[in-house]
Amino acid sequence: MKSAVILISGRGSNLRALLDAKLDLDIRCVVSNRPDAPGLEIAHTQKIKCKIIDHRQYASRELFDAALANSIDRFAPDYVILAGFLRIFTSTFVLHYHQRMINIHPSLLPAFTGLDTHTRALAAGVKIHGCTVHFVTPDLDGGPIIIQAAVPVLPNDTKDSLAQRVLTEEHKIYPKAISWLISDRIHMHGDQVLIKNTHPNATNLISPWN
Repeated sequence: MKSAVILISGRGSNLRALLDAKLDLDIRCVVSNRPDAPGLEIAHTQKIKCKIIDHRQYASRELFDAALANSIDRFAPDYVILAGFLRIFTSTFVLHYHQRMINIHPSLLPAFTGLDTHTRALAAGVKIHGCTVHFVTPDLDGGPIIIQAAVPVLPNDTKDSLAQRVLTEEHKIYPKAISWLISDRIHMHGDQVLIKNTHPNATNLISPWN
């Protein structure tokens, strides 16, 4: 069985989605950089070990990342899964987990990297928005894409209504991506992600039009 440490900063809805999927995955610890993260209660309820590494207690990003890596490595996980972890890592940290760290981002990358993706999507007038699961690289939100889900942007959307529609898709595609990962179905071809044993006409894009 493959193992993982999951990092969270907030409510942990993607953590819950992964737990609800009942994946064949040994979650060895949930780590948060915020002591008040509601997602910690989800982990406690499931009797998953939790650890808090408060970034505010460290004088630099480098020191925080070193402490975080030291804590993660104590559990020797196969993968590090970011489930709403709101910190930007140093290159040293990212490269330490090369092709072992996965993130979900609330936009159709490479569009709208960084924060406030839903507000920016509405301001740009895009007609399709969504979410992306990708490997983490030193290039912010620029790692190889595993799977995406698209949603329509409706004329009366607010950032909150759009965010909720995207979040619903996040909860579908993150467990799917992790299931591919832990069953060794993901194959890297250069910077491209290929999924083994899929139908020749299958796509790594989930959309309302499929």
